[in-house]
Amino acid sequence: MRKFYPMMVDLTGKRCLVVGGGAVAERKVALLVECGAGVEVVSPRATARLTALASSGRIRLRRRPVRASDLPGAFLVVVATDDPQVNREVAERVKSAGRLVNVADDPAACSFLVPSVIRRGDLTIAISTGGGSPALAKKLRQRLEQIIGPEYEAFLAALRLLRERAREAIADPEERQAIYRRAVESDLFQEAARGDSAALAARIEELVKLPPRAGT
Repeated sequence: MRKFYPMMVDLTGKRCLVVGGGAVAERKVALLVECGAGVEVVSPRATARLTALASSGRIRLRRRPVRASDLPGAFLVVVATDDPQVNREVAERVKSAGRLVNVADDPAACSFLVPSVIRRGDLTIAISTGGGSPALAKKLRQRLEQIIGPEYEAFLAALRLLRERAREAIADPEERQAIYRRAVESDLFQEAARGDSAALAARIEELVKLPPRAGT
């Protein structure tokens, strides 16, 4: 069984091609747009949402069947037509060119998989079953969404501020790492969830073991 390498990729401004214009393609496009990709959709038909995205200039829509000339230059390709043969043919062309391709409902034809995702600000949790059961990945995502709520966005922002202060104040990398570990187990989470910026800043200074700076 293949093992997929998990990674977070910056797609900002990257040309990403989606072949297909139905509901599945729409979901794929939505995630790519959210990540800042330059999305191009090729399909004779398109959903109302895809049409609206094209009208607003957020994606480029070509209303025709895919051509071989569409594939070169794409950073990655997502194939989601209702014709398995077309899907496979496009996937083989993309892989033979050394590019990344995802084929909806056909893990064997993919060179990368799209996980089920939870986002809380900069916190991203991805769940994959290696294509074995997207339904299970969805169920696990729904469970985790109940546990990891929006307060984690504020917590991560606070941890980011803590790292900035620790880098300013402490030269020893090991000492900084100890502070980061202590912070994750501290009451910083509760302070961040309450949204009291003054109390949060004070708690960060305590964790760094420095008195609050003047003016804070």
